[in-house]
Amino acid sequence: MRKATVKRDTKETKISLSLDLDGTGEGTIDTGIGFFNHMLELLKKHALIDLTVKADGDLDVDYHHTVEDVGLVFGQALNQALDDRKGITRYGFASIPMDEALCETSIDLGGRPFVVFVSGKKHMMIRDFEVKLLEEFFRAVSVEGRLNIHLREIYGDEAHHVCEGIFKSFARALRQAAAKDPREKGIPSSKGKI
Repeated sequence: MRKATVKRDTKETKISLSLDLDGTGEGTIDTGIGFFNHMLELLKKHALIDLTVKADGDLDVDYHHTVEDVGLVFGQALNQALDDRKGITRYGFASIPMDEALCETSIDLGGRPFVVFVSGKKHMMIRDFEVKLLEEFFRAVSVEGRLNIHLREIYGDEAHHVCEGIFKSFARALRQAAAKDPREKGIPSSKGKI
């Protein structure tokens, strides 16, 4: 059972998150941030994880604390659900077109946190949401989830489409990397430990 539930309660945010890596894409998302909800909906659907998120944050200040803290909690839950990572595929890659945009993600669940986020849309706004916050989300996921994430906008004109491509490619790469490999009998590392 590759499931986890994590709660985080600070002066800035109160978050409850549960996930099931072997789900079907079900669950409810409520962060108080419409665009971010949309991205997390894409994540659960295309990763085929059951994901429920309830976040109450200091949105009167800005969205930063909520987005980053949801990333921290998601990463913690992912790390718990993966347990010792025995028998997983470990690596995942996806290249996803979204209309005129093309985005790709490479993931290594090998325990070493690092993020590369390449997008010309980083400092653009989608309504009142700054795209740069997505980099903060993935950085938090990487640190707490102990994974290496490389996300890249190859090209695209519409910022919304680029963000969708990034989340869908991340979701598909995660789905691949976290999948059980029937040929892998132990830890997928020459070190014998992740």
